[in-house]
Amino acid sequence: MRFKAGLMAFVATAALAVGAARAADPNSVEVIHWWTSGGEAAAVKVFADAFDKAGGKWIDAAIANGDQARAAGINRIIGGNPPGMMQFNTGKQLDELVKGGYLDTLDALAKAGNWAAVLPKSIAAASMRDGHWYALPVNIHGQGWMFYSVKAFKDAGVEPPKTWADVLADAPKLKAKGIIPIAQGGQPWQEHILFDDVLAGQGGSDMFLKVYGDKKTAAAAVADPKFKAVAETFKKLKDFMDPGEAGRNWNDATAMVITGKAGMQMMGDWAKGEFSHANQTAGKDYGCVPISGGYIIGGDVFVFPKQAGASDLSAGQKLLAETMFSPAIQLAFNKVKGSIPVRTDVDTSSMDTCAQQGAALMKDPSKQLPSLNYLISPDEAGALDDVITKYFNTPDETADQFVQKFADAIKNSA
Repeated sequence: MRFKAGLMAFVATAALAVGAARAADPNSVEVIHWWTSGGEAAAVKVFADAFDKAGGKWIDAAIANGDQARAAGINRIIGGNPPGMMQFNTGKQLDELVKGGYLDTLDALAKAGNWAAVLPKSIAAASMRDGHWYALPVNIHGQGWMFYSVKAFKDAGVEPPKTWADVLADAPKLKAKGIIPIAQGGQPWQEHILFDDVLAGQGGSDMFLKVYGDKKTAAAAVADPKFKAVAETFKKLKDFMDPGEAGRNWNDATAMVITGKAGMQMMGDWAKGEFSHANQTAGKDYGCVPISGGYIIGGDVFVFPKQAGASDLSAGQKLLAETMFSPAIQLAFNKVKGSIPVRTDVDTSSMDTCAQQGAALMKDPSKQLPSLNYLISPDEAGALDDVITKYFNTPDETADQFVQKFADAIKNSA
């Protein structure tokens, strides 16, 4: 609690200084985001440098951890001192701000930039509410990837797994060679991603959509014996992680694969930015497998909170949106970030092999699944986080108990 209070006090103090700078320079835009790891910082610098070069002034307000960054930004908005722009994940996270009338619409920018024609339909829909554009999408992340160390796999004499059964078969061989089989960050959101990867990869896309669909389809899907089997596979993965995984950040888990200390990590393709930052090459130093069986679509969007006394976006806000959405900057940013361009008209042939694999999956609708942020509310996701992380970290909790708790969490969610 004291940490959060200190964070908010710091944010409020910094905001006063930023507000004065913004008033002095209408082309300046304060940006709240959570991109703070090495690879993420390098990626956001692409946006900042391009904006500054175009005549704007990027004022960076990075806050580590997405939940904390969103909370700080929302408190600023409701408190009457909004940032110029802030980050959300693609999906439902911005719903309450839209309902409250706190965000500027981006309809004019979307029309001028022909967003509807160059965006995938699912991304366009997630960026709009009631026919109006409220979010600027900047990338597409694939959530369900397994990244592996080429050297570690070679030393253990194993081939990259293609299924979860393969993962469980390969893990003991890595362990026998003194290699931590699975690098994991022990945080609820990371454990939920891992669970969803198993759900989609082993349970199948139909089960995934039913579990996170409406309450009626969810109840039947969770009661299916196949869902229990997914839960059992998920729990078995814990045996192949090191004791230090509790509380570990995702990028620290990625570093374990980069250094060969661990064999593999299941994480979204933002992890690829860490490999790039460490000067590792996809297909040579590390590999990638869509272990979820397809492409679980995630990503990032930015919204523009309404500013006091302004009836429209400022010149700086408009310039920033146009810069971030331009084809050249889309390509440059996503090469560093690990994601793929949100624009379908960007040539991805110069991107790494993992990105090209992702781009190919995005061209096949049958291989695509929306991530949680598209399907359920943040409150429901949080309730399921608690159920999943407790099961994963409680040795004597059975799969049957987990299934019941999962079903109850869905039933009792708003």
